[in-house]
Amino acid sequence: MHGTRQGAAPGHWVDALGQVHAAAAEGARIVSLVPSVTELLFDLGLSGQVVGRTGFCIHPRALVKRVPKVGGTKTVDVARVRRLAPTHVVVNVDENPRPVVDELAGFVPSVVVTHPIDPEDNLGLYRMFGGIFGRQAEAAELALAFEAELEATRAFAAGLAREQVLYLIWKSPWMTVSRDTYISRMLALVGWDTAPAATHLRYPPVDLSPQLMLGVSRVLLSSEPYSFMERHLDELRGELPPQCHPEIQLIDGGMTSWYGSRAIEGLRYLRALRAAFSP
Repeated sequence: MHGTRQGAAPGHWVDALGQVHAAAAEGARIVSLVPSVTELLFDLGLSGQVVGRTGFCIHPRALVKRVPKVGGTKTVDVARVRRLAPTHVVVNVDENPRPVVDELAGFVPSVVVTHPIDPEDNLGLYRMFGGIFGRQAEAAELALAFEAELEATRAFAAGLAREQVLYLIWKSPWMTVSRDTYISRMLALVGWDTAPAATHLRYPPVDLSPQLMLGVSRVLLSSEPYSFMERHLDELRGELPPQCHPEIQLIDGGMTSWYGSRAIEGLRYLRALRAAFSP
């Protein structure tokens, strides 16, 4: 959980690595290497302070266009970041390579590390970024909206039978998510438990074997990071064991994997999607 915690002085916030961050000075310059956090920063009213982003930081579309790109989440142009002279860089444990983060820490005063696992971690994200950058009121509004959607989602799921699903994020090889991921725990809120039940990798490759598929009632093909489309549904059906006939559907990966402010809409989306496929 990000945000304030025991041991942090008032006016200081703790990130996912336990690093303590003080309130930013006026005129802070932020480079965000995390697409969902870029969107969150804009929704907190920080559009004038975001001076760099990745090419995958595409929301809010009308506003991010003016922000210079510094490469991809895993292919950061460190020299370009240096020229932007940021006071803060926002990174993520899963999305940004550790060597790049370490290099950035050599010249950026504050590297803020994120690593949400549970949907509830969004509350800590709002609190941390709102606190560091003086947007507490905006953060509180987001928190109220998120808590309302979370309560509605739990009430919705209480009357549903749980289903085991396979959530695919890549092909050649097929790859999925472990239950120790934000995506899996978002899906679990609407009664979808991801397969396999246990794996030592967070994003494991999988064989579409009978052992894996016999318990799966639904396969969800995510729109990201691999852009699954309608044509992939038949391709997948051709690789399934003949005795396995799960439902197969596309799913908006941004609604399951983008934490921050997008999670509010994501919970509404998942309720509607689950309702559409429930008896």
